[in-house]
Amino acid sequence: MKHNIKQIAKPKSESNVIPFPKKKTQVKPKCGLCGKKANLIQTDCCGNWICNDEHKYVIFSYARNSCSRNHRSFTLCSYHHAEGHSGHWKDCKKCGQSFKPEMYVWYGTNEYNFEKLENPPAYKPTKCSRCGIIIKLGTDGYSQLGDLFWCEKCSAIETEEKIKKHKKKQRIKHD
Repeated sequence: MKHNIKQIAKPKSESNVIPFPKKKTQVKPKCGLCGKKANLIQTDCCGNWICNDEHKYVIFSYARNSCSRNHRSFTLCSYHHAEGHSGHWKDCKKCGQSFKPEMYVWYGTNEYNFEKLENPPAYKPTKCSRCGIIIKLGTDGYSQLGDLFWCEKCSAIETEEKIKKHKKKQRIKHD
């Protein structure tokens, strides 16, 4: 009785195979915020790779177009390092006491961080003293005088009213 079983070729043993030398793959660093791979530096605070782009920022433009400047200016990580605090910024009591709770949470959780603050504390939102709208201190435009906060719209109204009062006082003085 014959069996029609096809013989399967056995692979050559690994000892007979000459391996090609493996190429060393260099992992090119990339910006931890935007992902770009060119013109990078390491941050002084945490040593992460970031775009070397502070020169792109136009003074008083308030633009958020520089990864390096954003991390340096808007994170607890950078603040902690600049102030010379010890330990990790996430555990630092001094950092927690340096800001209003809303700003502490924003500085620790915004998109300019490589690591975000876990379990940020709850806080009462800031409201416009005139119209009551919630003001996001980390991102919205506003004016402040002591404990009073005004949204952008009410800031313009408050400023206009103060200018009118000032002009009125000036006229009374000169009359």
